[in-house]
Amino acid sequence: MPILITLRDGLKAGKYDAKLANLYGDLTAAKRRVQRLIELYADYFNDEGTEVSLFSAPGRTEIGGNHTDHNNGRVLAGAIELDTLGLAGKCEGDIIKLQSVGFAKNTVNIETLSPDEGGSTSDRIIRGVCAGFAKNGLPYGGFHAVTHSDVPPGSGLSSSAAFENLIGVIIDHLYGDGRIKPSTLARIGNFAENVYIQKPSGLMDQTASAVGGLSLMDFADPEKPQVESIPFDCPGHTMIITGPIGCHADLTPEYAAIPQEMRKVAWTLGQDTMRGVTNERFIAALPSMTTTISGRALLRAFHFLRENERAHKQAKALKSGDFEHFLQLVNESGLSSFMYLQNVVLQEEQGLGVALMLSEMLLNGRGAHRVHGGGFAGTIQAFVPDDILESYKTGMEAVFGIGSCLAVRIRKQGVVKVI
Repeated sequence: MPILITLRDGLKAGKYDAKLANLYGDLTAAKRRVQRLIELYADYFNDEGTEVSLFSAPGRTEIGGNHTDHNNGRVLAGAIELDTLGLAGKCEGDIIKLQSVGFAKNTVNIETLSPDEGGSTSDRIIRGVCAGFAKNGLPYGGFHAVTHSDVPPGSGLSSSAAFENLIGVIIDHLYGDGRIKPSTLARIGNFAENVYIQKPSGLMDQTASAVGGLSLMDFADPEKPQVESIPFDCPGHTMIITGPIGCHADLTPEYAAIPQEMRKVAWTLGQDTMRGVTNERFIAALPSMTTTISGRALLRAFHFLRENERAHKQAKALKSGDFEHFLQLVNESGLSSFMYLQNVVLQEEQGLGVALMLSEMLLNGRGAHRVHGGGFAGTIQAFVPDDILESYKTGMEAVFGIGSCLAVRIRKQGVVKVI
């Protein structure tokens, strides 16, 4: 690990240009970010003689498989170029001090790792990741870190999963040998999210961020998910995420109801999750289930059955180079989420529905669009033909605000030690 002052000099001399260019399209902006972290580290911790390392954890975008992972389904998702970047050095004792640019400093005592310790969301995530290391018999300890994220919070691009994976990779390299598998880091991050901030999410977010590239993830066995790398080219189109539209900070009950209702249908059919239910079994039991299970739960179960297969078909279309079929499947996914999963409508607040309506008008039968991620509030995703990209962005931003449209590109690397 380079000494802080050596890192600064090497950055100026271009010593790390190749490593940074491997992650970021804009090398100048990347070097400026790293330089800022170096300055902040020296300022916050008053020590230029510290041995430090630079780490990066990307955000993620879901391409297909909307709300399927929590019922052991398939998801098509990938890491993106936007990331959380962290500069960290080992310190003695059981204290983690972390300063994220734009946020209050986190000071976390990890001598005890109870979920009931409280603190900010970041405090609890840090403690939860350490608890995940302890649970897996892995070493952990104190460190100092400064971080900067260009993954917009509340954007549906999983800034939380990026942060969880960043904490994990820092601990792994400072206290271990840096050999923990990405899948293990993802499970530790998901454990922290489920138990320490009580967010009932599946494993997709952390896995996509940890693994990198675009992957078809199969969670039939959530302890050993199957992850297949899928080639992704977006010929003549740009992926645009529009949002955040509304606030999803207080919507945990809405999100939690989706997997719960799906499982209720599965339990009625003798299965633990919807992954064990066949389409034929669902249809055969439908007459009797309509008298005991809510219509919304049945619709959401139907969405799972179709979406689980759809994610597989999307991956197959991309592997064969059939981008038009892929776009058709994206549109089908969007319709299914709107009609059956019903994670667009939230009583009178239907900002996502308005965004989807406007996107349909602007695309005028071209490209594809769908709700992105959790839904209710948040973001939509569109694959926009490049020849109408500017008019699309202008039309969307006229309603949802300048800067609400974000071009997103898939990044090959997952969570990584950069320097």
